[in-house]
Amino acid sequence: MSNPYRVQNPMTNEVVETFDHPTEEQVQEILAKSDEAFQSWRHTSYEERAAIVGKAAQLLKERKNELAKIMAEEMGKSVPEGEWEADFSGDILQFYADHAAEHCADQKVDVPGGKAVVRRLPLGILLGIMPWNFPVYQVARFAGPNLMNGNCILLKHAEITPKSAAAFEAILKEAGLPDGVFTNVYASHDQIETIIADPRVQGVSLTGSERAGAKVAETAGKNLKKVVLELGGTDPYVILDSADIKTAAQDAWAKRVQNAGQVCTSNKRIIVMEDIYDEFVDEMVKIAESYKKGDPSNPGENEYYPMSSRNAAELLDDQVKRAVKAGATLRTGGELDDTTAYYSPAVLTDLPVGSDEYYEEFFGPVAEIYKVSSEDEAVALANNSRQGLGGAVFSEDTDRAIKVADQIDTGMIHVNLGQYFSAVLPFGGVKRSGFGRELSVFALDEFVNKQYLYVND
Repeated sequence: MSNPYRVQNPMTNEVVETFDHPTEEQVQEILAKSDEAFQSWRHTSYEERAAIVGKAAQLLKERKNELAKIMAEEMGKSVPEGEWEADFSGDILQFYADHAAEHCADQKVDVPGGKAVVRRLPLGILLGIMPWNFPVYQVARFAGPNLMNGNCILLKHAEITPKSAAAFEAILKEAGLPDGVFTNVYASHDQIETIIADPRVQGVSLTGSERAGAKVAETAGKNLKKVVLELGGTDPYVILDSADIKTAAQDAWAKRVQNAGQVCTSNKRIIVMEDIYDEFVDEMVKIAESYKKGDPSNPGENEYYPMSSRNAAELLDDQVKRAVKAGATLRTGGELDDTTAYYSPAVLTDLPVGSDEYYEEFFGPVAEIYKVSSEDEAVALANNSRQGLGGAVFSEDTDRAIKVADQIDTGMIHVNLGQYFSAVLPFGGVKRSGFGRELSVFALDEFVNKQYLYVND
């Protein structure tokens, strides 16, 4: 495809608009302008930065409906989910506007013979490579801390969300961000390599697939650049017991089909104790079969929406077919629309643990359910993953749930809740889910020069 950056409505598969790559000369102009902007932005005060980032936070909230409509057209997110995303993105920017100065203040260190402080200084230009599934939130959690740190940002967004990328840049400019401090670039893969290799660029953050993460990390490593990677997960969702299996199934389902199942921290593996397993599966099938095809721009109750693209839906369909061939049972759903990105929500059981398909991330509306007979078996299954992003454990006995949660190897773990959303908590994983942290004050430490200044007495 000559114009990979495009708005292609997943409801119809129609290409609405295309966007060209910059020329090589334009890439160099962008780098030069960003480097020039850094020379002044790095010296602005936290108060100046906070005024701009805080104004952008306010604009994200005010424009949430407009942003949600863009997301609905570009990648099929329902408007209420898009509005929630834009609103939460505003909270994230506001968190950094409010807390960066305090967290990044010089820290005195007691040393003999002199005085010393450790200070956090900006590094320079950073490249953010962001995914389509949360096209505003993903940018906010990268931009917020790094703009407050005094860094400059180049954004390479997903090729199917070019208008979300442009809208975020426009909001920052309207908030008063100087030219060159944040630049949206419709770069090609070759141009990304050029940008990472450029000595003016000091680091790269990527959220995406393992394959993309490995490639970017390799390029960054060759050029000795700092990297933060968030590469998805096969999150365990362990139900040890439940006094209300119907509600437990509804909660599990709601989490699994959020954003058409295209969430890194979605409950990809639902692990259920054998005494409640059959009833739980029956409830999940009942809920799945109550869903009908809907329009993300005009959503209703019990509806499913298209996946982000026809290609994504075809990939998921292939995964499910291979899982069934490997021995899994497709209880319901799993129907791919003839020409669009609609894929009916599926319930999958009996996928053989240890099979190739078991280790894959099903990035779409497929509820994989596993039966276990003990806490030890639940923990072993939860940890039997190449990834380790998030997870959750449920029980009427909170202490029992905490005991199991304590044994699960992930970057984030919840008890009696599918996921807690807050700017104050660090987001990231272990194993092949990547490294580094976004959100919380920990994100402020990823791309700074922690320089000590020692003054001899």
